[in-house]
Amino acid sequence: MAVSGFAPSQNAALTFGFPGRSDRGTGQEVPEDVTKEPIKTRFYGIHDLERLPPLQALSPADRHAMAVVAHVLPFRTNNYVVEDLIDWSRVPDDPIFHLTFPQPGMLAPEHFRRMEAALAEGLGKAELKAVADQIRLEMNPHPAGQKALNVPTLDDAPVPGVQRKYRETALVFPARGQTCHAYCTFCFRWPQFVGLGDLKFATDESQRFAAFIKREKHLTDVLFTGGDPLVMRTEMLASYVDAILAPGFEHIRTVRFGTKSVSYWPQRFVSDPDADELLRLFERVVASGRHVAIMGHYNHPAELSTPVAREAVRRIRSTGAELRTQSPLIRHINDDAQVWAELWRTQVNLGCIPYYMFVERDTGAQRFFGVPLARAHQIYQAAFQQVSGLARTVRGPSMSAMPGKVALDGVAEIRGEKVFVLSFLQGRNPDWVKRPFFARYNPRAMWLDDLDPAFDDERFFYEDELEDMAVRAHARAVVKLHPAHHEPVH
Repeated sequence: MAVSGFAPSQNAALTFGFPGRSDRGTGQEVPEDVTKEPIKTRFYGIHDLERLPPLQALSPADRHAMAVVAHVLPFRTNNYVVEDLIDWSRVPDDPIFHLTFPQPGMLAPEHFRRMEAALAEGLGKAELKAVADQIRLEMNPHPAGQKALNVPTLDDAPVPGVQRKYRETALVFPARGQTCHAYCTFCFRWPQFVGLGDLKFATDESQRFAAFIKREKHLTDVLFTGGDPLVMRTEMLASYVDAILAPGFEHIRTVRFGTKSVSYWPQRFVSDPDADELLRLFERVVASGRHVAIMGHYNHPAELSTPVAREAVRRIRSTGAELRTQSPLIRHINDDAQVWAELWRTQVNLGCIPYYMFVERDTGAQRFFGVPLARAHQIYQAAFQQVSGLARTVRGPSMSAMPGKVALDGVAEIRGEKVFVLSFLQGRNPDWVKRPFFARYNPRAMWLDDLDPAFDDERFFYEDELEDMAVRAHARAVVKLHPAHHEPVH
């Protein structure tokens, strides 16, 4: 059985009572009160792959392949995505279907065969998890030094649930926000959802995150992330937010929320029981004199096509919060300049601020979803050319790599050599930011690690310092593990 994708012969109209989305972009409206009808969330997981009616038009072999993948990589979706976002008449080619349902090609062939064989043997739950975990560990579960370099310390002990990669910004992973309304198939934080040993980031009950943030006066921005912090009830979310609004936190000027709920469950801002309470929380932060930024993850214009999605944007903006939008460039989903131009124009029309086009990270199913850097730049440039200056706030293509956020600024020929022109948008050392550097042009490269320095240079300018950072981080970890056998490292 082929595992690279679904059989083309299955591309038939699938309706099964769910509406197609062929009217997207027509501007047709429905009465406003429809968007405010309370809707209860229904979640679908691996056991629903055989039960969901619209999937019955796929062959048993295709549904089997989806289940094999779902035993390794997380799968979760909900009734809004299934009923309102996916155009079932286009499945298996619909981009939102690719975005939310397991695709056979997400696993390398050898990983697929290993998991399929384990299932065929009828192994027990613990044995199946052991096979899946071994495959997961081979898929670079925590890229870019997240465990080794990003976890800060307070009183010589790690701060649970906090990452700090850049001087001005701390990421906080609330313990009860470590899931999402639905999972993106390309997600680089997939280890958060599969119970993979100690690879999960989450705060503990001590609120040490707040003590760390209070001490670090260079911090100006706190980003609540996950998972998705907006899966939490507002009362719980407010306990984290209020902790950094207290006296002593005046240096925190921006509070950000990284969320996919704006597209996967916009009812969170419109009709959920505590939707109004959530908006009042945003208003309270704004009233404290701080900026509130909702970092909205929109991967395709379809996610802004429904009345409730647009109403969510309107209500968020009515609080004084800004909605900044970002997405990776993802093969099978949005690897088309026209899609990006439409996405940015729609966002600007709704009052959002296009922020980042990311490059798919070197983890999980990158081999299936990744786009070569040369092609990524072509798509970015072609989309950028089609929009007005108000949409040209978007930065990219950007790689969130170990040394920092590295943007591919262009392709040039210098001294007879074709090169990629790169720069840091953020760096572990702030002195690296906006310092141009050059890599040999490589049409197959998909990540920073695939690139070599141009002009016969042996190393990129930052590499020696980055290695020193890694050595110091390792030494600190050894001292913490074996304090009686090592002198403190200065």
